[in-house]
Amino acid sequence: MGRATVEGMPKVPPPVYVAAGLAAQHLLAPSRRPTVVRSVAAGLLAAGSVYVTGAAARAFMHKDTTFNPLEPEGATAVVTDGPFRYTRNPMYVGMAGLLTAHAVLRGGWLPLVPVAAFVAVIDRTQIPAEEHALSWSFGEAYDSYLSATPRWLGPPWGASRG
Repeated sequence: MGRATVEGMPKVPPPVYVAAGLAAQHLLAPSRRPTVVRSVAAGLLAAGSVYVTGAAARAFMHKDTTFNPLEPEGATAVVTDGPFRYTRNPMYVGMAGLLTAHAVLRGGWLPLVPVAAFVAVIDRTQIPAEEHALSWSFGEAYDSYLSATPRWLGPPWGASRG
């Protein structure tokens, strides 16, 4: 199949949303020092998030394909190994994890609002445009992966679409 030109593809790189979320968390968070428990929990969550994001980047590089989210039509392969066995979007999972880690570090419930906003924006704008382009470009190979692997997190079997 040929390559899709994606109309309606968001023009804002997802890391910009993460940066905006971090700034919002600073504004929403209480101004108190984090406890040791919050610091350790946030550190573990951040480390896991960086690991997942890095593993996804390595999987893209191993397949010699792009991971530019603004140009999914440039993809040359469907990546289904590494963290892509558990989620179709490990880089977004990692970004959401980093925002969550920062929210835990900051404390309180309000810093979680930017996490929810990030997930909602990515889930409703970025991911559908990417999925459309990849489905158009790779046809049945991508559609099979789409129906077998959850959008966010889940087991690598019997996942539902969306």
